[in-house]
Amino acid sequence: MAASFITPELFRFFRSLCRNNDRAWFEKNKQRYVDDVRDPLCGFVEAVGPKLRAIAPSTIADSRPVGGSLFRIYRDTRFSKDKTPYKTAAAIAFRMADKRTVAPTFYLQLAPGNVFVGAGVWHPPSDELRRIREAIIAEPASWKRATRKGLVGEPALKRIPRGFDANHPLAADLRRKSFAVSSEFTEEEACARDFPAKFVRTCKSGMPLVRFLGDALGVEV
Repeated sequence: MAASFITPELFRFFRSLCRNNDRAWFEKNKQRYVDDVRDPLCGFVEAVGPKLRAIAPSTIADSRPVGGSLFRIYRDTRFSKDKTPYKTAAAIAFRMADKRTVAPTFYLQLAPGNVFVGAGVWHPPSDELRRIREAIIAEPASWKRATRKGLVGEPALKRIPRGFDANHPLAADLRRKSFAVSSEFTEEEACARDFPAKFVRTCKSGMPLVRFLGDALGVEV
């Protein structure tokens, strides 16, 4: 992996988009998006895919520009008060199963001043959330080993979910709605030639959590 695929032009594009988030501006600058964001990130997906599968064989790295691992730039505004049409960050999700299955995921977000790599499960539906909580209770030692580096954010719930012991030693984690680890990077680090390798190493560091969540959800990783 001799190229980073991510350049300062990507961040310049999103800074401009933040100031001009409308369809007329985007249509005039769509080729910038294709040249500086979409196509290079599809190349990133293709380059790191084999390396990710070496640590998690079920990883799906789909380099198609539409319908693949790269998130679309168009926002779904149907149920949002914010009607701006475009996302102001690029994101890539390397899932461990198809989109119909809740599964652990490696995630990369690229926004001006906000670059991070994550691994885990974000806001699973209620059935899968219960399975993860039950696995935490059933395998507390494994859970502690998987999360010894800490999880992203604070517990989402003020009270323990119904059906779980409020005095359980892991009550704080049982109040979570997402289970993920993350690492932050600067724009300069993201644009460096060694970032693809650094991305893979960061994902590898999240494998204890990914394996635990995969076992809890019955998904091979």
